[in-house]
Amino acid sequence: MDSIKVVGGRELKGVIPISGAKNAALPLMIASLLTEDTLTLSNVPRLRDVAQLTQILMNHGVDYSVNGKRSGQDDLDGQTVHLTAREIVDTTAPYELVSKMRASFWVIGPLVARMHEARVSLPGGCAIGTRPVDFFIEGLEKLGADIDIDAGYVVVKAPGGLVGDRVEFPKVSVGATHTIMMAATLAKGETEIVNAACEPEVADLAACLTAMGAKIEGAGTPVIRIQGVDRLHGAHHAVVPDRIETGTYAMAVAMTGGEVLLRGTRANLLDTALDTLREAGTEITEVPEGLKVYRNGNGIQPVDVTTEPFPGFPTDLQAQFMALMTMAGGQSRITETIFENRFMHVQELARLGAQIHIDGNTAIVDGVSTLRGAPVMATDLRASVSLVIAGLAAEGETTVNRVYHLDRGFERLEDKLTRCGAQIERISG
Repeated sequence: MDSIKVVGGRELKGVIPISGAKNAALPLMIASLLTEDTLTLSNVPRLRDVAQLTQILMNHGVDYSVNGKRSGQDDLDGQTVHLTAREIVDTTAPYELVSKMRASFWVIGPLVARMHEARVSLPGGCAIGTRPVDFFIEGLEKLGADIDIDAGYVVVKAPGGLVGDRVEFPKVSVGATHTIMMAATLAKGETEIVNAACEPEVADLAACLTAMGAKIEGAGTPVIRIQGVDRLHGAHHAVVPDRIETGTYAMAVAMTGGEVLLRGTRANLLDTALDTLREAGTEITEVPEGLKVYRNGNGIQPVDVTTEPFPGFPTDLQAQFMALMTMAGGQSRITETIFENRFMHVQELARLGAQIHIDGNTAIVDGVSTLRGAPVMATDLRASVSLVIAGLAAEGETTVNRVYHLDRGFERLEDKLTRCGAQIERISG
């Protein structure tokens, strides 16, 4: 099993290209099931989750191809992929595939919308807490689907097709918003999604579906209206930049000092997180090429944060920000409201010398002047990169084990950091 070795103490200086967002690329790829024409997606990141979803879509009959390298293309630029679901040959998404990635459950919406039936395995648990699929099921039932749970599978049937209706989520859910929005594009009449997720990735999916011929209003707000159409066609769509990767590298610069251009990203994708970083003493400037990040000379200032749905502070940046606060000049409080059990990185940060106390869903962080390298264990995707960030500033050598989590969501992290002067390498195991 691979590990990453980091020798801390170096400022980051240079350019980091920001990849396409994993959390946008996955639903965009799933949207290919809605049409028999080809959907072309550019700026797709090269990630383990993308490769896994490709296998799942191919199981349904999707043809998949990737453009070769083009003249002048950077090795870290996103790829262009073509997905064609000319014929859906299988409406079952089996447990052995769905269990490896929760987002693959989202195929249930397009499958029942186009084929009027689907049989999709329940995805099971998650290391950062339970994420039930009740909202997905209740939403599809509101659109007229009959649903049974049989031997661990959700069996959905809509013999006459889906019919638009009002779907109100009791709690904001990005995955359920994606799924019901995709399903509603081919439903008869109008669907209104209330308490919809407002994340940029939802708006990005809506933009792609609109390019495919869907009629969608309100994406990016709490109320989305979809007027169903008879069919969708192919389109070309560029995946939105990854706001979590953007925030992660900005926090790495804040941690180490230096100056880095985050190329190809936008501030409006994560305004709250950037404002928080500015409070912590980091200078962030929007430039035509992306975002320029610079750690000023006043050290890291303590800041309290609470995770919230977009446009609030993202839960997917909580672990990274906690790593930054371990070396702040004072006490900070980090409250997690989205997922339970998302403080597993605390014990590993403590191995580096961090002083963190857990009180319910709040982590109280007393900043220290020095972290010292040690072997640590990654527990999930975001926790993994938080340990890398801490290791970049720690004295001596830090070895992050079980980094297969990183490959699910960060494209060639060690290569991007090495280009900016970090002493970091992957060790194959």
